[in-house]
Amino acid sequence: MSVRSLNNTVPLLALRDAALELGSRLIFQKANIYISRNDKTCLVGRNGSGKSTLLKALSGALELDRGDRFIKPGTVVKYLSQEPDFKYDQTAWEYVKNGLKEEEFDQPNFRIESMLSELRLDGDRKVATLSGGEARRAALAKVIISKPDILLLDEPTNHLDLHTIEWLEAELRNFKGGFLLVSHDRAFLRNLSNSMYWIDRTVVRKHEKGFDEFVDWSEKIIKDEITKNKNLDKKIAQETLWLREGLTARRKRNMGRVRQLHELGRKKLDRIKIPEQIKLVVQETTRSGKLVLEARNITKRFDSENEGQITITDRFSTLIARGERVGLIGRNGVGKTTLVRMLLGDEKPDSGKVKWGVGVEHVYFDQNRETLDKETTVWQTLCPNGGDRVEINGRSKHVAAYMRDFLFDEKQLTSRVASLSGGERNRLLLARLFSQEHNLLVLDEPTNDLDVETLEVLEEVLANYNGTVILVSHDREFLDKVATSTIAIEGDGLVEEYPGGYSTYLDQRTRVPSIVFTKRQDMKKEPPKKKMSKKGGKLSYKDQRELDDLPGRMEIMQGQIDSLTSELSISNLFQRDRKRYDIVSLELEKNVKDLKLAEQRWLELEERKLELENQ
Repeated sequence: MSVRSLNNTVPLLALRDAALELGSRLIFQKANIYISRNDKTCLVGRNGSGKSTLLKALSGALELDRGDRFIKPGTVVKYLSQEPDFKYDQTAWEYVKNGLKEEEFDQPNFRIESMLSELRLDGDRKVATLSGGEARRAALAKVIISKPDILLLDEPTNHLDLHTIEWLEAELRNFKGGFLLVSHDRAFLRNLSNSMYWIDRTVVRKHEKGFDEFVDWSEKIIKDEITKNKNLDKKIAQETLWLREGLTARRKRNMGRVRQLHELGRKKLDRIKIPEQIKLVVQETTRSGKLVLEARNITKRFDSENEGQITITDRFSTLIARGERVGLIGRNGVGKTTLVRMLLGDEKPDSGKVKWGVGVEHVYFDQNRETLDKETTVWQTLCPNGGDRVEINGRSKHVAAYMRDFLFDEKQLTSRVASLSGGERNRLLLARLFSQEHNLLVLDEPTNDLDVETLEVLEEVLANYNGTVILVSHDREFLDKVATSTIAIEGDGLVEEYPGGYSTYLDQRTRVPSIVFTKRQDMKKEPPKKKMSKKGGKLSYKDQRELDDLPGRMEIMQGQIDSLTSELSISNLFQRDRKRYDIVSLELEKNVKDLKLAEQRWLELEERKLELENQ
């Protein structure tokens, strides 16, 4: 086999006809991977398909069972694993310095200070004191600092915030060498890849285009395989019928067709089973009131050993209505999980209050999966009180059948949670939460360790969910497809709210900073509200009429906002007509404020109506 790469140069790193087994399991076979200096390549595949193992084999950390690993003499390869090996007695500066080339080691190197600064890392801190996100940033700095010829990166965006992911994207776009990376972040893959490798049921295939084209290409391969298998099954059925009924043919010693049938049977045995598709069904309960929760002037501060006093929120207020899907973003350590815990009532603010609406039932997906007991089995996690049935939307289902929908086989039901991979634990936690009655889903980093296919199914489920969602995520595409509004924790107590997902947040933040939905106003400064009468357990005639009119008024306001936002989105409006740009900006700001006031009034009336009806 000739050695070649995309641009017909000799590769710097390659696997040729490679195969590897772990225990009795074949991970990949006849794999051919070639990485040249110009390759910007990504490796994708299902959870458990062997992506990390393949990357380890490329790095030389695992020895092949068959085939060859080739590395061009003098080539420097740096490998980032999902769990880097840290020397915890080192400082961050010393740890990153170990990534330098040997000839640079004793020279003054200002690149270390520069990179530590860009990644917001204190070089004097011990590695043992770093958080998960800080440790990941230090590990990235170590492999990038020496400017190697080839980078092998296994899930480099894990534990990173959006700011650092975008920094890493810029670094890799400007990187002069080649790289192969594994990632579940579709925006990351889309922005960086010029070719793709796909590991699927031990087979490694290459697609010479980026991620957008890869999706259609891989789906066509599966569809063609399904069609081929159906045709084979049909042919076997026909030949089997002939063998049973074709006595005349057998008397004439027509053994060729018998041999053909045996050959067809062998092909059927040899074919690789088409993977099952994950199926997510959400258990729902009665609808909550239209007001799900309200935060009023909540302030939270705490003392940090390294940074002094940190302000998470400063008089932050928000209203979340039924059916909203709220994305929560911010840098690592800025307090996203703390804000979620305050909204859930698990942590008290220093001042202000959080009020829940009527009939709200929530479930919580914690990012560290600490709500899973590692010593219990998968079965016990789903049936903590014993038995073998799970009830979903009024239908009883055997736990084995239910977990097949989440891609668990029957053997795994008796496995301890501690033995599961990160992706399997994620799917298990989703399975447990989705089997519980709720109308508010609170998800803290649910996309970690999930493969692309599972992410797309989860997106669809959340987009069609009838309840309310609060979502913390660093996955930009996931936020764009799920969130109807975005709360951004900007630091130093500043928390701001924007309509739409992450792309809309970026666009509004850079184009029209004046239309931010600021929720930090002091609620005490609001004019006093008129008291609503309580007559016979219902709203007054005036209040009921106002409540009936508000939805139509809000729809008109939203239409005006959409129209004005579209006009501001014209790329050269600012340069072409600055006066018109300013007029539209001011009009948009006024409409946004009017809509938020109308929404607040609508929710207040709805909440009051429910309280009166329940008296």
